Amino acid sequence: MKNILNTNQMNLKPASFSDDILKDWIENEAWNEPLAKKADAIRRQSYGTEVYFRGLIELTNYCKNNCYYCGIRCGNPKVDRYRLTYEDIMSCCEEGYELGFRTFVLQGGEDPYYTDDIICQIISGIKHAFPDCAVTLSIGEKSRESYQKYFDVGADRYLLREETSNESHYQLLHPESMSMKNRQRCLKDLKEIGYQVGAGFMVDSPYQTTEDIIADLRFLEELQPDMIGIGPFITHKDTPFAKHPSGSVSKTIRLISILRILFPNALLPATTALGTLDPLGREKGLQAGANVVMPNLSPAAVREKYNLYNGKIYSGDESAQARKQLEKRVEAAGYHVVNTRGDVAGFQVMNTCGDVAESHGVNVHDKVSDCHAENSHNENSHNKSSDYHIENSHNESSNYHVTDVNKTFTDCQKGKES
Repeated sequence: MKNILNTNQMNLKPASFSDDILKDWIENEAWNEPLAKKADAIRRQSYGTEVYFRGLIELTNYCKNNCYYCGIRCGNPKVDRYRLTYEDIMSCCEEGYELGFRTFVLQGGEDPYYTDDIICQIISGIKHAFPDCAVTLSIGEKSRESYQKYFDVGADRYLLREETSNESHYQLLHPESMSMKNRQRCLKDLKEIGYQVGAGFMVDSPYQTTEDIIADLRFLEELQPDMIGIGPFITHKDTPFAKHPSGSVSKTIRLISILRILFPNALLPATTALGTLDPLGREKGLQAGANVVMPNLSPAAVREKYNLYNGKIYSGDESAQARKQLEKRVEAAGYHVVNTRGDVAGFQVMNTCGDVAESHGVNVHDKVSDCHAENSHNENSHNKSSDYHIENSHNESSNYHVTDVNKTFTDCQKGKES
């Protein structure tokens, strides 16, 4: 097995590794250093020492789902719920842009309050104001029609962890109203539409076996996502899994290396969960093959409320405002932060002139600005959807049926939803 890691060949395919090899790598801590060394060499071939920052905006902690592991599940009555307004989100983006962020990640629970029209208005507003930035969505399971709408108005990427590829394991983590097949359908729809797609899973989630993780790797092999996000499971005191132990940082680091070896060009984040369980978790993740970090750009007043698991870090170096300190930590680990969109290797950004404006490591701002100057007579040149009335985005349309939406969460907390 060591011969596989010692080879100079970098573009190794997942099929090169048997389940037995993967099982040994996953379970045996003796592989930590050789896997990390190989993974780092591969990431340097694809991305050099570049690390991409994303500005994370947690837009709502309402969620219609009742996943058993999640702190903001609809059945948890102790959550102090919030929703960000259009103005809140745009303010976060304005601050983030000044700080150097060129990707904004809109993450939230599956909140019916945010209709397709509202989501499209938000995307349009961001793309209009910051045309050289990417918009990443992480707002859960939707219909293909909804995904298409978001893409058509300018959304670039979509993050949706499959969580597990074992149906029986999935059922242990979720209520009957949720389906693993539907989640996988969502990921395939997103790929077909043309998003840069992110998938992933928790490490050491309740009842997870090594065989489950291998099945996840095989599913990812089939899907071929552009981004893969994994992090250790961390328990939350107000969930059915409150007494379940949190996951292993060491195993998570090992799996980041395995993912880099299996998917050389994928974007791999060093996640918040790693930094929560280990003060140096982010650095260890980067040195094991990760190349993305997502500091928190949400308004300070709501960060603590997006409490997915116990002890979730949201301040200090985790906050976007501490970017300089986090950059120094990245540099100390042997890498450097770049102010670009940070697209997957080989991806090309087309500007509104129809020209290639950026590959994954080239700053797109000047080229986009020049193109917009040439097309300044065209009021639609900033994005694909100026028919959305941004100025009304949080007035009449966003008040559509708040009472009915909130009733969904009240019913869930009363036990009317499984």
